Amino acid sequence: MSQPHPGEVVGPFALIPAAYVYLLREGVAGTEVLLQQRGEVPYMAGHWAAGAAGHVEPGEDAFTAATRELREELDISADLAFEFAMQRTQHGPAIEERVDFFFTAREWAGTPRIVEPAKCAAIGWFPLDALPSPLVPHEAHALAHLGGSTRYLTFGF
Repeated sequence: MSQPHPGEVVGPFALIPAAYVYLLREGVAGTEVLLQQRGEVPYMAGHWAAGAAGHVEPGEDAFTAATRELREELDISADLAFEFAMQRTQHGPAIEERVDFFFTAREWAGTPRIVEPAKCAAIGWFPLDALPSPLVPHEAHALAHLGGSTRYLTFGF
């Protein structure tokens, strides 16, 4: 199947928003990020990903979703800073478009812990220049741009 051209309708179109939070701290080797290893879940099981992330629910803004995901997944609250948005696509029988909102936090209340052990196999701190493998591909792209001046990224186009 050939790739659709911009504006070409191939099938149903869905836009799915999500919010991601990277906790950052200064470590011996520089800035470290808290990542979670995805458990036995349908998408990217065993891959490393943001410490907290999830879909934005109907009627919820991305900032509120990020705050909620921190509570639900790590049992903490934090002062969030917006980093950037990423537009991603996946072509197939239906076109799925995603918009991801990435936030960081350098201060938080509580100690991050695994709250959903069925979804999260492990959490750990990693230097930004020595990330674990495998990483969720679009998150590897996001982490490579963390702290820069770009506020809009694309992936999959």
